[in-house]
Amino acid sequence: MFEQRAGVKMNTARYTMTAIGLHWLMALLIFAAFPLGLYMHDLKLSPTKLQLYSYHKWIGMTVLLLAILRILWRATHKPPALHIPRWQEIGSSIVHALLYLLIMAVPLSGWLMSSAKGVQTVWFGVLPLPDLVGRDKALGHLLGIVHETLNYTLLVLVILHIIAALKHHFIDRDEVLTRMLPGK
Repeated sequence: MFEQRAGVKMNTARYTMTAIGLHWLMALLIFAAFPLGLYMHDLKLSPTKLQLYSYHKWIGMTVLLLAILRILWRATHKPPALHIPRWQEIGSSIVHALLYLLIMAVPLSGWLMSSAKGVQTVWFGVLPLPDLVGRDKALGHLLGIVHETLNYTLLVLVILHIIAALKHHFIDRDEVLTRMLPGK
């Protein structure tokens, strides 16, 4: 699984199609949820705002479920070897661990916030999820701040992740990005 490019042997091992599919589906959902959250937050109370909140929650709960599946998949399927300097490997491991943590913490904080605000989360309008905490206005406000902070922290890490992938592809000209791209 090696190819010759510009006189350099490159490892062309790729992630499994399951890992690639989960990665890009979660990325798409996160890229939809974040701007939706920004947009809906400042709308006046209306049926449209309530529907957008439902969509936002559906996306968040789906991301949480996919994150659990992805972590289970990752725990049982070793990723392809990474051929980069040790300091980059350590940095990559730290950023990936934080990404996984935030991808779980963001929807959980939203679910907790909804519970504290007394608004039940109903996944896809059919599956009512249990409230995680009792109704508490002050806690709901605090969890709103936590949810927002976690979202912006996730945004920063996603931007770093994208910049690193593009740097590897266009500057280092290595296989780091192509290992996770769909297709052959």
